[in-house]
Amino acid sequence: MFDILPYNEKMEARWDHFVMQESFNGTFLQTRRFLNYHPEGRFNDASFLIEKSGTIVAAFPGNITQDGEWISHQGSTFGGPIILESFYTAGRTSEIIDCAEEYLKSKCKKVRIRPTSELFSKQPVALLDYILEHKGYTRHSELSSYIELSKDADPLDQCDKECRRCFRQSLDSDIEFRDLKDEEFPIFYKHLCISKEKHNTKPVHTLEELVDLKNNRIPEFIRFKSLWKGDTYVACIMLFAFKDTNTLHAQYISPNEEFTDFQPTTAIYIRTLQEAAKEGFNRFSFGISTEDCGNYLNMSLIKFKESFGSKPAVNLVYTKEF
Repeated sequence: MFDILPYNEKMEARWDHFVMQESFNGTFLQTRRFLNYHPEGRFNDASFLIEKSGTIVAAFPGNITQDGEWISHQGSTFGGPIILESFYTAGRTSEIIDCAEEYLKSKCKKVRIRPTSELFSKQPVALLDYILEHKGYTRHSELSSYIELSKDADPLDQCDKECRRCFRQSLDSDIEFRDLKDEEFPIFYKHLCISKEKHNTKPVHTLEELVDLKNNRIPEFIRFKSLWKGDTYVACIMLFAFKDTNTLHAQYISPNEEFTDFQPTTAIYIRTLQEAAKEGFNRFSFGISTEDCGNYLNMSLIKFKESFGSKPAVNLVYTKEF
């Protein structure tokens, strides 16, 4: 009934067209144009397509770890499965998952699936969630946050009293909010590394990879907005624009930890939200506040996001051992 096609580079254009133009839950994060920014050898790629009568009905971007686990995909926030919009029905989606599972049983010991969040999908993901759960996959949830935006409303009005007070401290004629210039990327990355070190982590991307994403691979989907006081760097935020759902997502934020005139993170978030609302975005995603696949909730981080009037959302992860 279905044919499995292990991915090879000759499929790139066809794969990307399917993800961006024909699926119900595909985003640029699952395109080969994005995934191929990773250098060869970083991941043992084990992606595949599922076809029916010559038509792609699903894409499964993924890689196999040294422990024999297939993950969709370690090189992306969300991996899949990505399903043809006209095939997103209970019967057909169930058959697609069965077909993929039968194939993966011969390739790995365990599967970890990270479907696209509902914030970024063109249709509700409830059907896919239901099918995965009732086919024996264990469900894990990560807590995310978002706010709704409107051209007719100032996002500052959704913020709590303390958040508004912090923002008012940054209202200075010497403050400039603008796109980050190419020659300024090193200072942004330096402060990003400092910020990550406080939490004993490192950026997922190298400086060179971020520049490549911005200038070559996905310039239409990525933004770097920066805040300056005169010639002093205050903060920068890296954003992903999900145009199908009109959602702007904060991927990285890089404050100057030595800047004390006002709170840099609050100041740049408010300005970003205000610009996004005026531009016509419907939602702004703050990302997750959890670690260890949702088992640990960073309470100070979630409270900070709630100060902007954010609402809860979940990113779901499904695992199954064979």
